[in-house]
Amino acid sequence: MKKFLLRIKNHIISYPTPGNINTLWNFGFLSGICLAIQILTGIFLTMHYTPHVDSAFDSVEHIMRDVEYGWYLRYAHANGASLFFICLYVHIGRGLYFKSYDFPRYAIWFTGVIIFLLTMLTAFVGYVLPWGQMSYWGATVITNLVSAVPIVGQDIVTWLWGGFSINNATLNRFFAIHFFMPFIILGIVLVHLVLLHDIGSTNPSSNTNYLENIKFYPYFFLKDLTSLLVLLFILSFLIHFKPNMLGHPDNYIKANPLVTPMHIVPEWYFLPFYAILRSVPSKLGGVFLMVFAILILFLIPFLSSTLFKIPPRMRPVFRKFFWIFICNFLLLGWVGGQPVEDPYITLGQNLTFFYFFYFLILIPFLEKWETFMLKVSLRERYTIKGPFIAINKEQDNILLLKEEINAKLIKQKKQKKMIKKQSFLRRR
Repeated sequence: MKKFLLRIKNHIISYPTPGNINTLWNFGFLSGICLAIQILTGIFLTMHYTPHVDSAFDSVEHIMRDVEYGWYLRYAHANGASLFFICLYVHIGRGLYFKSYDFPRYAIWFTGVIIFLLTMLTAFVGYVLPWGQMSYWGATVITNLVSAVPIVGQDIVTWLWGGFSINNATLNRFFAIHFFMPFIILGIVLVHLVLLHDIGSTNPSSNTNYLENIKFYPYFFLKDLTSLLVLLFILSFLIHFKPNMLGHPDNYIKANPLVTPMHIVPEWYFLPFYAILRSVPSKLGGVFLMVFAILILFLIPFLSSTLFKIPPRMRPVFRKFFWIFICNFLLLGWVGGQPVEDPYITLGQNLTFFYFFYFLILIPFLEKWETFMLKVSLRERYTIKGPFIAINKEQDNILLLKEEINAKLIKQKKQKKMIKKQSFLRRR
């Protein structure tokens, strides 16, 4: 028990944190809070939900109208999912901007991407559970995409459905996946945190001088607490004043396999990838690009490899292209919610091209070019040849500081020993 408490203290209270991290580093903590809210509200909702095609929609209405504070739980769960994805997108964007995927944080980045993928899967199967019009037809469209896989595609779709159409077996399977998947995500989140605390957090200046770290408590604890209060205020505002702002009105109509909605769209946090899917005329090509748009996050540590730790404030060209990429991603989300017609099709194709161009071409090229320019400027500044001047200089500074600190500690120990000897002799 003592070792367990000591480990908790090392990970929560005494965890050494860079003193210059800003508010963007709070979104990892906020994502964890959103996950906890989703698990707690989800457990209470399952007590009254019926996973059957004839009763699912009515059970949701029963929760909303008859269960005490059921409306609060349902709206907290639905809007909490949207806030969860907002926090995840900002968290991933901060990682892309400050290169949190670079060595030695490969494992942290990979576990983070796995969490993102599992969260998307959980959100998709959860969107089907209310059994409204958009839930039913969204599930029909997305699961049908698997049929694009050559040879075995249609067999996989039949296996997913548990029959030859979306039926009660499909709803039961999706409910089971939606219930146990958050606990798997929670386990990977704990691994993600342990890896992070073993290696250490990044910081805006890409500084590797660990002598400048300070304790997490109370400084960053209060900072996270402030961000938590803001998150709870936004969630409370959405629940009480705008509960359906981020949802679709067609989902308040019971699922009808004989009536197709005018425009089938997924939830807003899937829209950028849905736009990439629609931008390719080929079904197989669209599915491949949509999946690759997410899996490309696994490739970034290999596409971006440089020996120099250059902070973003010293990379003006990268900063401009990064914000262009953010605007491109937001526009993809907007296009994904529009009808499948021109000019949205052409615009979606151009935005999709830039999405992959940024990851596959721009990031490797910019890093090589900026590294080359930095080497040239450093050689001119220090008049020393060699590509590792910046790294060697930084390491030398750290070693010198360590030697100074060690010398001071040795001197203090000697002084304490002398004082003890003198006090002992005086007693005698």
